[in-house]
Amino acid sequence: MKEQNISIKERSAVQDNTAAELNKIAVSGISMASALIGCWAVACFASGIISSGPVGLVAQFASSFVS
Repeated sequence: MKEQNISIKERSAVQDNTAAELNKIAVSGISMASALIGCWAVACFASGIISSGPVGLVAQFASSFVS
């Protein structure tokens, strides 16, 4: 019978920790970007209300679909 060489690939704990940390960084970056976009949307909405009032904002929003 011939002997078979079996190679077992094992991941070290360092590789697993590195992957977990990179995932945390990616999730944090995406979360910060979405929070920044949300803050920008609230600022734009507030400036629209300030410049034309709540009724004017709704009227202009509705008229944007007609034209």
